[in-house]
Order: sequence, then structure tokens, then C-alpha cells
Amino acid sequence: MGISELRQLDARQLRAAEPVSLLGRDLVRSGVISKSDAALAQMVKKQCDASLDRILTAEGLASEDDLLTAHARRLAAGQMSAGDLEGATLLDADLDPRVLLKHGFVPLEAETGEPVIATANPHILCRLQSHLPEALKGAGLVLAPHHAVQEAVARQHRNRLTEAARARVSEAESCRTWGQTFNKRLALTLVLIAALCTLTLAFPTGVFTVFILWASFTLLVSMVMKTASFAASRAAKEDKPLPGGAKEPLPKVSILVPLFRETEIAHALVARLCRLTYPKCLLDVVLVLEEKDDLTRQTLAAIDLPPWIRPVVVPDGTPRTKPRAMNYALDFCEGDIIGIYDAEDAPDPDQITMVARRFQQVPPEVVCLQGVLDYYNPRQNWLARCFTIEYATWFRVMLPGMARLGFAIPLGGTTLFFRREVLEELGGWDAHNVTEDADLGFRLARHGYRTEMIPTVTEEEANCRPWPWIKQRSRWLKGYMTTYLVHMRRPMQLHRQLGNWKFWGFQAHFVSALSQFFLAPVLWSFWLVFLGVPHPLGRVLPHEVLVGFGSLFLVSEVLNIAIHMTAVSGRKHSFLMGWAPTMHFYAPLGTIAAYKALYEIVLKPFYWDKTAHGLSLHGTGQRPSDAADDLTGIKFQPRHEGL
Repeated sequence: MGISELRQLDARQLRAAEPVSLLGRDLVRSGVISKSDAALAQMVKKQCDASLDRILTAEGLASEDDLLTAHARRLAAGQMSAGDLEGATLLDADLDPRVLLKHGFVPLEAETGEPVIATANPHILCRLQSHLPEALKGAGLVLAPHHAVQEAVARQHRNRLTEAARARVSEAESCRTWGQTFNKRLALTLVLIAALCTLTLAFPTGVFTVFILWASFTLLVSMVMKTASFAASRAAKEDKPLPGGAKEPLPKVSILVPLFRETEIAHALVARLCRLTYPKCLLDVVLVLEEKDDLTRQTLAAIDLPPWIRPVVVPDGTPRTKPRAMNYALDFCEGDIIGIYDAEDAPDPDQITMVARRFQQVPPEVVCLQGVLDYYNPRQNWLARCFTIEYATWFRVMLPGMARLGFAIPLGGTTLFFRREVLEELGGWDAHNVTEDADLGFRLARHGYRTEMIPTVTEEEANCRPWPWIKQRSRWLKGYMTTYLVHMRRPMQLHRQLGNWKFWGFQAHFVSALSQFFLAPVLWSFWLVFLGVPHPLGRVLPHEVLVGFGSLFLVSEVLNIAIHMTAVSGRKHSFLMGWAPTMHFYAPLGTIAAYKALYEIVLKPFYWDKTAHGLSLHGTGQRPSDAADDLTGIKFQPRHEGL
């Protein structure tokens, strides 16, 4: 609840509020805020783990300059503007720049030659005394805007921060060393291709038989996994909240939103974020921008962003990927919980509140909450319908079932929320892995942590054109292959860390999924048996054996259709049930993407084939389901009382 809602209270309730703080009284005397707003801000502070400064700026009642002036006057401290800080002499005090960013301070040299600490937080010196080097323990205080302090740190330590973002994950759990083995990788690939071609020419029937047997085995494993996960998700009852947490103050939550060439949907993104009902004084939304992406930066510069939404510009470097950008921006965050949204996301308005309360209820080993992803344009065309069916199956059936069965689960790339200290402990994201989400899900499991699914929905835009869909899926499959190879470098160590059940679940999930994509044409050959056309193995295997293999394939297709139909049987998606049988014709696109991914993992493993967004806004004459208003011209005023 914000101050705008509390304004409905009567005078008697206001008089019962706690006494106004020294800062509040100072601001009232100087005419920055009214006495009633100071009392209301104090009431909000009692319910939220936020400073009075943050409450007043988030509500648009006071500017950061107003607050810095009040603090400087009360503490008899110096004050610097953003321009002053740009020209100041910064000190290299042998402090980790990530610590400087996280706590929002920077040491610099005053005009007298004495060291001082510039910060927007006047209480920071008391907190950091034990961590400061001797040269800074007697340093004075000067107040400066928070964004200017972080920008000064970023300028001074650009190279160190850029390198840290690239190599934050330990080398043993990263794929970044692959860049040094291109010739070896290419030579090995050529040898394997030559060997396969030679064997196929010499023993065509034998090679095809091996493919049939492996495809059928992995199909059977996949069917068992799907059936078990489906049964587990159907049998699951709604989790009862654990005791405690309901009356605890809400924590501060930071949301990272990586943007790259997102000029088409930038306005809609800001509008959707403003619909979040979480207290804005506890919300810290960081729009992560690339230094070379001038168009997106210019688009955002034309939007009057609320005080709780701010851009962070990532210095150009390699690899230019989403995980590298998030690694860089992580230290700029202020929250204890770190969330991820994509540019086209439309989250449930109460989503952050549900996440924060759930973190207060679950045991400490649950460090990640994964929401449900859905699409807001399923009626656009056939491809969008199939993609929506696939996502409904994955996020509403398979992932909840796998989690309930005790398997480690690959994460989605958005609507993810982490306990910050664990995310930092594990080094954030692998900057070189193009499916950093799936990789992080298994890295969490390897270190003894758990992920839980939560029933809150974020709508996205379904990729509804064939070639963009193939490019996106090829990146996902390349990342899946990368993740499997990275974690299988030391199989015995992985087995010790995961334990039997999760280790074999990891094998079953990755090996069967990748094998089914690559060997799908082999399985499709069994349609020849049912159509009465001679099968290539008809001379080697009895007809009854071929019918048996074909029946396994047919049962698998029926099982898939049944699960798909169940996944979309709810009121919102029921119109898709009739489209579930057409998913058989959707699968070949995945096979094309798989071979594209195989080519790229050899020649350009770190290449990020960016997904095009905003396609649903064009060509159909319709806007997303939540875009009832024209978002292209949206403007936000300094006071956000209605948000």
C-alpha cells in the first residue's frame, strides 16, 4: 500500500500514526512535503523495509535533491551535484568496485586533499567502518545523487567491471574456455562426420538400425518422464502456506530487464511494469541497456520514467549476450531479491507480492522461484497457437511435475526470482552460455539449492513467424547442448553433487530431448509402415517388429496430444484443444532448429541469435490483451499517485 491509498484515512487514524522522524520534520519545515504526507510516509515505513528517503522519492513527494539538501543541512555535510562528481578526483582505495556499486559510495579527494566518501546514504559510514581500509576510516562525508555515484564508480572501474561480468562464474562451471579450442573442435567434428559417412556407406542398414534403436529407446525414456511428470502435476494439491512470513515487512525487490533493440515495445514495457501492485518504495527496476544500442537508449530517454525505474548502460564487450549484461547490472541492484523480466513481458499485477511472501515462507534452501510463462497473442496464427500449447504443457504440466518428483529443473529465461546472496555466491550467470537460465537451474541444484514453481503468470509474445521461431529455438537447443557438455565435464563429481535421482533425471531430460530433435526423421519413417509403403529396414526386420516400433511411435504421439489437450483445457486456453493434434506438424521446425544449433555450437558457440519482439503489434491490427490503451504515446508525470 502506498501513500495515495493511505490518503483515504481519516484525521483520527492519522493522529494515531507514529511520530514523524527528524528527516520528516525537517522536510515539513522547509515546505517540501506536508505534515500529513510525512505521517503517511511514516506509516508506510512501518510496513515496508524501506527508508523514508526511498518512500518519498518513489511516491513522487520529494526529489532526491530535496532529500540530499535536507540531510546535508541536518548533518552539516558537504553536497555535490552529478556534474561536480564528474570532475572530482576519485581515489583508488583498493576496494572491489562491485562493493562500491552495491553499497552506493565512492571515495574521492576533497579540495583540501583529504579523503571523503560520496554517497546518497548518510548512514553508510556507520555500516561500512569495519570494511573500509585504514586510509578511509576517518574520511568525511559528502552527499551526492545515487545514480551519479554509481556512474562514477562505473567510469573509474570500467575495465574491471566489464571483465567481471564476462567471467563471473568459475571457469570449472563455465563454457567460456571453448573460445580457445576452435581448431580442435572443428577437427574433431570433421573426423566424426567423416567416420559417420564412411560407416553409413559401408553399412547403411546397420547404421540406420542403430539410429532406430537409439531413437526408440530415448522416445521410451521421454514417454516415461512425461507420464510421470503429468501424473505428479495432476496429483499435486495447492501447497499450504508455511507458518510465519505474513506479518513480516516486505523486502526490497530488484528486477533486471535486459533490452537490446527494443524500440518497438519500450513504451508498452514501462506501462506493464507500472501495473505492478508491489509497494513502489520497495521496487527497484533496472533497465539493462547495451552501450552500442543508441536507438533503445534514445527511446527510453523520451519516456518520463518513474523514480523506481532506472537505466543501467553496459559497456560494450564480448560476448554481447543477455547473461553478461545481467552480470554487469547485478551489482547496481538494491534489492535482496533479484527478478528477471524480458522486454515483452506482461506479469500479473500482484506477482512480486506473491514472490516476496513465498520467499518468507519457504525454507532457506529454496533460493529460486519460477513463475508460469504464457502468451498474449495465441490467436494470431497457427504457429502462435502451437507455441502457446507447448508453453502451457511445459510450464503448467511438465515443470511442476518434475519439481514435485524431486528432479532438478531447467529455468525459463524470465519470471525468475532469486535470493540475492546465493545468486552472487554462485557467480550469477555464465556470460557465454546462450541459455543461461537452464544452466543456472542445474548449477543451483549442484550446490544443494532448490527451485520452486509458483502459480503466478507472466504473458509474453509468442514468436509467430517461422524463421524467427527457428532462430530462437536453435539458440535454446545450442544452449541445452552447451549446458549438458559443461556439467558433464566431470560426471562423477556431478553425480556426487546431485545424487542418484537428480543425476539420472538430468541425463534422461537432456539426452532424450536432444536425441528426439535430431532423430525425429528416423521416427517419422514409421509412418511408412502404417501407410503400407516398404520401410528401409523391411528386408532386415520382421514386419511385426516394425509394427511394434511404429506402435511405440504412435502411442507417443497420442500421449503427447493427450497431455497437450489437458494443458490447455482451462477456461483461458480451451479454444486451443482442437489444435493440439496439429502439434505433430509443429515438431519438424524444432528439428530444423536442432541442426542449425549443431552447426553453430561447432563454429560459433557464443553467438546470440536475438529474438525479434513486437511482431504481434504489427500486421494483425490487434494489440496484446493487456494493451487496451494506446501505449505508444504514454507519458508519466512526476507524481505517480495512481500507480
